[in-house]
Amino acid sequence: MLLLEIKNLSLNVNGNKLLNNINLSLNKGMTYAVVGPNGVGKTTLGHTIMGLEGYREFEGDIFFKGKSIKNLDVYERAAKGITLAWQEPARFEGISIEKFISSSGKDISPDDVSKILNDVGMEPENYLNRNVDKNLSGGERKKVELASILAMKPELVILDELDSGIDTETIENIFNAINYLKSNGSTIILITHSQSVLKQAEYAFLMCHGKILKEGKTPVINKYFTRKCLPCGHKNEPD
Repeated sequence: MLLLEIKNLSLNVNGNKLLNNINLSLNKGMTYAVVGPNGVGKTTLGHTIMGLEGYREFEGDIFFKGKSIKNLDVYERAAKGITLAWQEPARFEGISIEKFISSSGKDISPDDVSKILNDVGMEPENYLNRNVDKNLSGGERKKVELASILAMKPELVILDELDSGIDTETIENIFNAINYLKSNGSTIILITHSQSVLKQAEYAFLMCHGKILKEGKTPVINKYFTRKCLPCGHKNEPD
């Protein structure tokens, strides 16, 4: 079942073409990866799908469950079941982790919060009453943000560089959470330049210079990491 469709999407910011005629389709319940080196438009694509400020004046269209969301703001897109986990998680002051997670979804009980914390590798007895603030490490804040997404049960979740600045144990917890989201029917977009993160996806898109250079099942796109570069239409196309 088709969930998200992007047609002829181009985005110019301050005279720079950040996205160039992007076309892609995502089916419900699958995990996708958008890969490529830094600065090629991966995060820009995620922000455009989410409808963040500065990323809404684009050419083309984005369809969610068959209806255009081009003119919807970020809150309206979130209400439809689209969410984005930031590369650098947002900081919240003065709210407990328990309250933050329970307020992220509907009818979330204390037992649900404890289970969700366990699912992302955080012992409830150590974290329920702690605040989401500067005293948490970057890895802990990523886990808390992911826990809030598990509580939301979104239809489409965009995870931007989820492995940035975290340890091996934390990334395994995040991979487990990805599987949990998928088992509950969420469609997942992993924005990454990590081979290990790519392997969590079933299908992937390789970006270069604001374009989708290649797409296919994960083993096909995995060749990018062994070759480091694939032939494309860029002026610096390799021999």
